Amino acid sequence: MEIRIINVAPEAQKPKPADESTLGFGKRMTDHMFIMHYKSEKGWYDPSIIPYGPLSLDPATMCLHYGQEIFEGMKAYRGKDDNIYLFRPMENIKRMNISAERLCMPLVDPDFFMDALKKLVLLEKDWIPHGEGTSLYIRPTMISSEVALGVHPSNSFIFFIILGPVGAYYPEGFSPTKIYVSDKYVRACPGGVGNCKAAGNYAASLYASSEAEEMGYTQVLWLDAIHRKYIEEVGTSNIFAVLDGVLTTPPLAGSILPGITRDSVLCLAKSWGVPVEERQVAIDELIESQKRGTLKEVFASGTAAVISPVGLIHYKGTEYAINGGRVGSLTEQLYNEILQIQYGNKEDPFGWRLKIS
Repeated sequence: MEIRIINVAPEAQKPKPADESTLGFGKRMTDHMFIMHYKSEKGWYDPSIIPYGPLSLDPATMCLHYGQEIFEGMKAYRGKDDNIYLFRPMENIKRMNISAERLCMPLVDPDFFMDALKKLVLLEKDWIPHGEGTSLYIRPTMISSEVALGVHPSNSFIFFIILGPVGAYYPEGFSPTKIYVSDKYVRACPGGVGNCKAAGNYAASLYASSEAEEMGYTQVLWLDAIHRKYIEEVGTSNIFAVLDGVLTTPPLAGSILPGITRDSVLCLAKSWGVPVEERQVAIDELIESQKRGTLKEVFASGTAAVISPVGLIHYKGTEYAINGGRVGSLTEQLYNEILQIQYGNKEDPFGWRLKIS
């Protein structure tokens, strides 16, 4: 398929942010978007890059009623000499197709997906910020678009990609965050869609996240749905802990999103000779380790924040400081290493970085 491009008129272009320190996350969108449509009888059709604007949906469109919606989160980085890079984009594309299959949605050809993504990012490259820690956030999304009531897989879909310049995901930046452990609510359960980037997973997290925010905590650390005992993931990220010198993270068992940054952390740590373990970790083990002084570091990993150090955990009415509320050495090393690779400032031994301009 050939991608049609309709450029925004010069006089209709949005002003670029003048002060990159005020970017925040997810507040601004660029001038263009990619969009294409699907019908079961004809497949994907009419791929286009068009001026950014609203979608027109019938009130009976199925995505509004039954939650058949998936998305991904990626970034484009401006490196030295104004080179533009993507970080492991094919892994995001692969994961989106896994999500699509689980939610009875059509797959997108990976090579075509990549071509559309590159064309859109390069068209909007002037929107990519220059400052350290800034980037262009990329949000591919697929929604069901059949107009019908009644629970069944849709026979039509819309796939679109939008972009926006971003700064730090958390207001704290790369500073220790405070997280709240929820033992009342759950995010996902085995056999569900916790391992997909499905919109419903995030809807299920909002109530507990709002409660945590009201109490002054940045994110929720979810426990497993069966026993309410084992740590699973932080609201938008995977979770890691350094226990007795071993970098430990919960295994991918169906209810945890297989993070691309998570995998990058594991690869880097192993290449440095850091002992690594993927196993179930009970919240009680985490707390007892903190009391004994053997819990050295806790951090979260994800595309939005990259690496987010955890300085305090609240569990059952008690707060537990991690590493005296300071950033751990391995946490900082991983953060710096991933950023240096993403921005093209360091050798990329794993072939993760893709230069597109």
